[in-house]
Amino acid sequence: MSEYQELHRRFDRHYLLRSSADLLEWDAQAMMPEGGGDLRAAQLGTLRVLAHEAISAPDLPDLLAAAEAAPPAGAWERANLAAMRRAWVHAAAVPADLVEARARVTSGCELAWRTARREDDFASLLPQLEEVVNLTRRVGEAKAAVMGLSVYDALADEYEPGAREAALVPLFARLERELPPLVDAIVARQASAPPVPALVGPFAVDRQAALGRHLAERMGFDFARGRLDVSVHPFCGGAAEDVRMTTRYDEGDFLSSVLGVVHETGHALYEMGLPRAWARQPVGHVPGMGLHESQSLLMEMQAARTPELLGYLAVVASAHLGVALQRESLERHALKVARSLVRVDADEATYPLHVIVRFSLERALVAGDLAVRDLPGAFRDGMERVVGVRPPTDREGCLQDVHWPSGAFGYFPSYTLGAIAAAQLFAAALVAHPAIPAELAEGDFTSLRRFAHEHVHQHGARYDTNGVLERATGRGLDADVLLAHLRRRYLG
Repeated sequence: MSEYQELHRRFDRHYLLRSSADLLEWDAQAMMPEGGGDLRAAQLGTLRVLAHEAISAPDLPDLLAAAEAAPPAGAWERANLAAMRRAWVHAAAVPADLVEARARVTSGCELAWRTARREDDFASLLPQLEEVVNLTRRVGEAKAAVMGLSVYDALADEYEPGAREAALVPLFARLERELPPLVDAIVARQASAPPVPALVGPFAVDRQAALGRHLAERMGFDFARGRLDVSVHPFCGGAAEDVRMTTRYDEGDFLSSVLGVVHETGHALYEMGLPRAWARQPVGHVPGMGLHESQSLLMEMQAARTPELLGYLAVVASAHLGVALQRESLERHALKVARSLVRVDADEATYPLHVIVRFSLERALVAGDLAVRDLPGAFRDGMERVVGVRPPTDREGCLQDVHWPSGAFGYFPSYTLGAIAAAQLFAAALVAHPAIPAELAEGDFTSLRRFAHEHVHQHGARYDTNGVLERATGRGLDADVLLAHLRRRYLG
């Protein structure tokens, strides 16, 4: 057996163990009773350690060096070898006992967060969240020492390879400077229009669920390889052969759950479209979470808010919900821009501002410049300064997201990187397939889905995010495209 083949075998084991842990984590968020938290934390800790050990054994550096000295002939194999090196660097930097401790603590903290969020009780979460921040900082320090990066960059690199504060800070500074006046102009224009007719509920949850399932199927979600359930925070996880999505329901607002399903289905289509032959190898996974978020936002923000798709949604929602909905009314609700409190329900113009707040705070938490106990006040101040609203409660403030309780520091920038990439990809898709708007009017996502599969999904991690975008759109990540899209859609 060659060195590359031995590496292939070990990474196969790593991804089997990792996907098992991911599915257990999904179960914990969507289906597990709260009393099972201690057992689930122990299970997750054990699986995370086994997955870590599979690619961090002492002989891995020699195997990698030998394989790189005589690289395999195929382009996919060579890309996989490069991705193996990157995965090993991240894994080997962190001791197994720290991996296990972090997995146990984040699992317990995520469960505690559910109760704290529901009861608006940050104090009850504080001890566990402090431990999560401490362990995450230690993970970042271990990686930073090996990778020659800042602690935050080392953490962010896990989610978006190559993401660096040196590029993110000026990008977010530009958006923080240019988006507020744009939002003001949009809000003023919308305020001058006649009042928007209310979407009169209540909308029964079972009817909303049927509508969401219908849309997911129209988008191409394969329910033979996945499922849709309910959780406190919508998300998508699992593996290509077993993709799990969740949403949440509000009887007074069916659009929230519908657009949540569309968003998560965008993620799911990416997972289902990854190269099956490389499913348990690094090159068979996504190159970065920014590109993953681009696929959810391509569907939710770009396609689902077109007049054509909203016209289709008005028809099918009327049938499923038993109410009479007009496209114009639905469109004005779906495209309403407002400085609101909750990130996951934010419109596409203000959404990056929510991310900017979190980016600033998590950098301060990781650096130790912000104590966890001071997070609620800092979050309120940040929201007031950047978004223009002040959360009256922690439930609508620092407790609204699961990312920090689950240890995902460095993830938030992916949402804005994804929004930029989604604008670029949708513009390129319209050029390649001019019939897409007419198809969306019929609830047909075929051409858009094929474009995404051809230019994004099927490549796995063979190219990095910029490489994918350059091949699909002719340019790397470009914020000008997002800003131009927002001006055209809302002020054009």
